[in-house]
Amino acid sequence: MAETVLSSGPESGPDRGLDAQGFIAREGSLGRVPRPFRPVVAAARDRLLDVFGARLDSAYLYGSLPRGTARVGRSDLDLLVALREEPTEADRADARVLDEGLDDEFAQIDGAGTLLYSRGRLLSDLETYDLGWFVACLCTPLLGADLAECLPRYRPDALLARETNGDLALLLPRWRERIAGVDDSEDARRPLVRFMSRHLVRTGFTLVMPRWGGWTSDLREMAEAFGAYYPVRAEQMRTAAVLGYEPTGDAGVLRSHVDDLGPWLAQEYARVHGVKAPRP
Repeated sequence: MAETVLSSGPESGPDRGLDAQGFIAREGSLGRVPRPFRPVVAAARDRLLDVFGARLDSAYLYGSLPRGTARVGRSDLDLLVALREEPTEADRADARVLDEGLDDEFAQIDGAGTLLYSRGRLLSDLETYDLGWFVACLCTPLLGADLAECLPRYRPDALLARETNGDLALLLPRWRERIAGVDDSEDARRPLVRFMSRHLVRTGFTLVMPRWGGWTSDLREMAEAFGAYYPVRAEQMRTAAVLGYEPTGDAGVLRSHVDDLGPWLAQEYARVHGVKAPRP
């Protein structure tokens, strides 16, 4: 199809989220957390220790807060926790209570979410170029020893592209189920629009990342990078980037995501990079 033909795209530069050796530079730091959010981060750190205690191996902050781009009342708190053993359902329930408590107490944030994994899984060979990369490059240490010290350095190459987002075809049926099961209201659909829009933009970016030659977490920059290589889909991806920051509850957007952009992107991703290694 004509829309799968790549443009030559822009020339990549040496400073596109890379260090002097061409590895992806770790983004974010606690020093970049905007002042209004610092009490939230301090409370999260203390409560993680209270909830998980000696079972906690390390904890991380990621997203807009450590990047310094968070907006008061609009941004959420994103945490990743590595436990010494595999998390249980009780652990996940405790994490949900922690998230709800932080969200209720601090008006600065619009939601909180804690990802739970075992140290073993994060450092496993299977996750080296997915969750391992995520910890090493996109997460800011908050508690415990930094697992990035046990992980390799990463380049924006085809292996990383395949293992981070090469599973979109598997996700789309689940997305359709979530859409079908959500209440028929804009308020109920808005979080799905935000989540799916962001996921598609990031997948579109990692599709072209090896050619673009760098890393960014800015959705608009991701969409522009994608559009330079797939001009026919450029405007659609720019719109998704806007919705990732300012979502609506439009049911038509969700249908377009799972019936048009998503399937096309999954097929093109598999053609260019292959499919992500199967997980248990």
